[in-house]
Amino acid sequence: MDAAFTEEQHEIRRTLRELLHKRCGPDEVKAAVRTPPGYDEQLWRQLATQVGLPGLALPAAYGGADCGPTELALACEETGRAVLPSPLIATAALAAPLILALGSERQRTELLHAIAAGELTATLAVPAGRLSTALALTGPNDGDWAGGGRAGGIQARAQGTGWRLYGEAGQVLNGHTADVLVVAAHTGGFARSRTLLFLVRAAGPGRGEGAAGVPGLLRVRQTALDETRPQARLELREVEAELLGEGRCDGAAVARALAATGATAAAALAAEAVGAADTALARTVGYVQERTQFGRPIGSFQAVQHRLADLYVTLQAARSAAYYAAWSAGRGRPGARADVGPCGAAEPGVGALALAQALETLRAVAAEAVQLHGGIGFTWEHEAHLYFKRAACDELLLGPVHRLRARAAEEAGLFTGGAGGGGQAPGAPVTAGTREAVDV
Repeated sequence: MDAAFTEEQHEIRRTLRELLHKRCGPDEVKAAVRTPPGYDEQLWRQLATQVGLPGLALPAAYGGADCGPTELALACEETGRAVLPSPLIATAALAAPLILALGSERQRTELLHAIAAGELTATLAVPAGRLSTALALTGPNDGDWAGGGRAGGIQARAQGTGWRLYGEAGQVLNGHTADVLVVAAHTGGFARSRTLLFLVRAAGPGRGEGAAGVPGLLRVRQTALDETRPQARLELREVEAELLGEGRCDGAAVARALAATGATAAAALAAEAVGAADTALARTVGYVQERTQFGRPIGSFQAVQHRLADLYVTLQAARSAAYYAAWSAGRGRPGARADVGPCGAAEPGVGALALAQALETLRAVAAEAVQLHGGIGFTWEHEAHLYFKRAACDELLLGPVHRLRARAAEEAGLFTGGAGGGGQAPGAPVTAGTREAVDV
């Protein structure tokens, strides 16, 4: 295996880094998150037209760049460096892979071309804010994670040739502005209940650009500690929708597609966290070389050097894990065939493990950045808090870290069997005792 990046991959990284360095400094980030959409729409269009960012991992047949999870992860690492507020994760890492994997040819053609061109944004709406469970990152997604037909979920009811959705979902990434919603909902009644995915189009084919809204759909942006990751609460009251796949998919296929999408999304999110941690560490190193105490830079003190050296080693380990997760997610992708789902041959548990390590690294680096910046680092206005807030909120949204690791151990069969009768029976789920062992 050749672990070196290609010249094309290096070019993606260089182009993005130069563009974001010019257009996405801390002041620009703080200004963008306070706009109604929560991100700079002009910059997003520029990233779509000049770099092809939203279509980076889509096949050329649907207007994409014909790349894969590795290129998407490299792009996310650069957006993470700038803590870029954008619909990239929601559109390119969550919604687009599901449309590619499960959508009919008509749905793919109508939506993916527009997504790749930056004309449409999309997101995945999961009831009860259980995004990490739906993506099989913190637990199996073959249960009642979508509400199980009870209150708090989203129900789908067939009506004529279409469907109607009723329920609500919270913590939906970019849910207040997304043009296309991929909604997970229960259907089939209690006896035959299953979770399927549905499309709700707020703009684009069939509605027209700038549509005022979807009847019965209420979208409210939620207040979040990390404003660079906009989230929304969706309320659906008999909202018109269409089944993703137009009848070709069943509950098992949906669960597999969500899990495969989770592997790619975990690698992208891990790389994004690594990029944020890298910039936070670099700026901290620069600051301790300038700040003086007792007549000398505090970076010359051995205790400070040791703390920064430990962070550097931790960061490099997290970067390697993220790159491996991206490679693992894309290794089953033969070329860029459109009929292949989103990277279904990923090694079990790798994505969750890489994401856990990256989130933990970002949290540690951000905390040290705040402390080593001294008094100014403890003010909310300082840029160190962009990284601190990202670390705190990403773990709340996608973790916690110990559950990501427990799920990775479960998928890898780490605690099944064992000599001397000390392990569990083969195929048995991870129990509370083994979860405690993983946490340690």
